[in-house]
Amino acid sequence: MCGRTAFSLGAANMRRACAYRDRWGRRREPEWFREERYRPSYNKGPHSSGPVLLSRRHLQQDADSSERVLMDMRWGLIPSWFKEDSPSKMQFKTSNCRSDTMLTKQSYKGPLLKGKRCVVLADGFYEWQQCSGGKQPYFIYFPQSKQDPAEGEDGDEEWRGWRLLTMAGIFECWEPPAGGEPLYTYTIITVDASKDVSFIHHRQVSAAGPLTMPAILDGDEAIRKWLDFAEVPTQEAVKLIRPTENIVFHPVSTFVNNMRNNTPECVAPIELGAQKEVKATASGKAMLSWLKNSQEGSPKKKENDLPKWTSQFIHSPSPKKTSAGILHQWLGKEGEPAAKKRKA
Repeated sequence: MCGRTAFSLGAANMRRACAYRDRWGRRREPEWFREERYRPSYNKGPHSSGPVLLSRRHLQQDADSSERVLMDMRWGLIPSWFKEDSPSKMQFKTSNCRSDTMLTKQSYKGPLLKGKRCVVLADGFYEWQQCSGGKQPYFIYFPQSKQDPAEGEDGDEEWRGWRLLTMAGIFECWEPPAGGEPLYTYTIITVDASKDVSFIHHRQVSAAGPLTMPAILDGDEAIRKWLDFAEVPTQEAVKLIRPTENIVFHPVSTFVNNMRNNTPECVAPIELGAQKEVKATASGKAMLSWLKNSQEGSPKKKENDLPKWTSQFIHSPSPKKTSAGILHQWLGKEGEPAAKKRKA
């Protein structure tokens, strides 16, 4: 579970989206460490790097443990005791960590008991449903509220853009035996899937065990307790690790099934079984607005560099149209909501 994620915010908007209130009620944006390494993406998989939140005290011993910083880390935890000269020589997968074994497996138990807790950030994650015609992908994320920017108590503008999915994780710092720059890596904690996510799998249990989903921290208080390892001990923090029903999802094009595809089409909603252009929807309009705004701060690509694709849901683009133009035509101007939230 949670084999792919998406995050498309530029670095500046990422900081704003992660703003929080400190112990004194002041609104603060976390400082970026190694910001230059951050690259937005619509289709991230294990071994790629992504943004995480952690307590500043992990990097500065005299810092307040409630202060947060952003750091770009590699997905797939490398234990500090790993003695090979390259992370590629790891013989087991550590992109996900089951909550029922995280305190028994040494790869996770060690850093967890040392307070190395982090929050993995993403716009959402993908999950696949096995169908007669193959695997149908879905994009899963927090419900989004459509609000205009507002000013906070201290006069700063509050973030009213896309609400990032906040997943509980464990991180580690690995140092190459021969010396060199330390490598920060993380794993995403998983829990038994909620009823919503189980629906995608027709409530079946896989041969590997119960279906799982990321442990999602819903709300700033949960994030605060998970990150503040100096004030919240491990035994208390692990109580936050549980399934959540506060998610929505929509089907997306099988375009996302190829890891090399990394454009807005990966997350845009489709109508299953539709043989014609999809009409605009309430969630589609919000998604289109988000996709357009998310381009700010993203690496620019030449039109000739854009991938070419065919889809039963999208009219084939002409060579001169950009991705944003294709999406605008595709989503249209009117329609019904496409993002669905299943009832228990």
